[in-house]
Amino acid sequence: MKKIILAVCLSLVGGSTSWAQEIKHVILVSIDGFRPEFYQEAQWGTPNLKQMAKNGVSANGVRTIFPSVTYPSHTTLSTGTLPHKHGIHYNTTVGENGQPGEWIYDSKDILVPTIWEKAKAKGLTTASVSWPITLHNAFIDYNIPEIWDFKRPMDRITPTKLYATPKGLFDEILTQALGQIHYNQLNLSSLAMDENLGRSAAYLIKTYKPHLLTLHLPNTDGAQHSEGREGDEVARAIAGADKALGNIWDAVNQAGLAEQTLLIVTGDHGFVSTDFSIAPNIWLKEAGLLDRAFFFSTGGSTVLQVKNPKDQKIVAEVIKMIRQLPERYQAMFELIDEPLIRARGGETKAKVALSGKLGYAFSNQTTGAVLSPAKGGKHGYYPNFHEIYTGFVAYGKGIKAGLVIDQLNLEDIPVIISKVLNFDLEEAEGVSLPLFESK
Repeated sequence: MKKIILAVCLSLVGGSTSWAQEIKHVILVSIDGFRPEFYQEAQWGTPNLKQMAKNGVSANGVRTIFPSVTYPSHTTLSTGTLPHKHGIHYNTTVGENGQPGEWIYDSKDILVPTIWEKAKAKGLTTASVSWPITLHNAFIDYNIPEIWDFKRPMDRITPTKLYATPKGLFDEILTQALGQIHYNQLNLSSLAMDENLGRSAAYLIKTYKPHLLTLHLPNTDGAQHSEGREGDEVARAIAGADKALGNIWDAVNQAGLAEQTLLIVTGDHGFVSTDFSIAPNIWLKEAGLLDRAFFFSTGGSTVLQVKNPKDQKIVAEVIKMIRQLPERYQAMFELIDEPLIRARGGETKAKVALSGKLGYAFSNQTTGAVLSPAKGGKHGYYPNFHEIYTGFVAYGKGIKAGLVIDQLNLEDIPVIISKVLNFDLEEAEGVSLPLFESK
């Protein structure tokens, strides 16, 4: 099996002529909580993914961002930039009380151009299904944004009808592809969500033949939050996502686009199975520091938030407090300093964070026990170990069959797309990869 290791910036086109030049359509699928094991290990029921990896290009791991959470990661996938450039640091705003605030869902909050905008500037047709932070995105021709009713979170159908563009698009999909589904068939309570999102994407492929389509499949994330990295629901969820991928490639064939399409399957982060939850704000409270700063949990990590930006002393005081904790506590996490935060695009004002060791996550609690039982799974960790890495599979005409990349970065993936579709991502921080055979 051929293998390359990323050590330098590489060119997408390996010679003067490449099969990449014949690709006119790119489909980017993000499976939330996607892990390389899902296409590398026999135990997972993923025949489509395994066939695509065998006959395409795959990776042993994709290093994500910090914190490794869904909405910032997807924004990196749609811009080629890290959060310190694109401006989306967490799934939600940070509330004044240290709790999560409002979800970030409007495309106006993204500070740099996206792949849809750049594709449109080249005269290409764009589409998206359930991709985070795509509401009101004027550069997506056929857009089914990820949105729900904030008063009734289980209802995604009503707001999707309202905000899908062009107007009436989701009603068209319901009529032509999905039928009159119940709202529980389009929310995280049921594996039918991935199936219906995949069917929606397949309909757009066959009907409108977009040059660029993005699709987010969320169910595997929920299963791993519930059970950790292993479990029956995790197996069912990734099998469901795999079935959706099969349906999408069938749609590509039915649309007569198989010779011109590159399908990329990736994710936003991996997962860590957890046993315990740490509440570091209790340490701050006991030290008399909680009135000046608090830790904001992202699950696998927690980032220090300073209440008064002019308070220059508090960060050093918190670091000193952390380093004076009993060794049994310090063994549960890694202290992430400012250079490490910057290296993977963390919040610009953040000076220190904590990232859990395997088995440990964080909460925002300010009362009760510092350490509590917490079975399940988390992400959000600093991306310096394999379990939190996501996966990558690229499949299509002219791909270097069987090529295995040891590691790439999340921000590399949109750069690959930009090279294939021949548009520029001037702000991108990733590099391109030689995925195609020379002709």
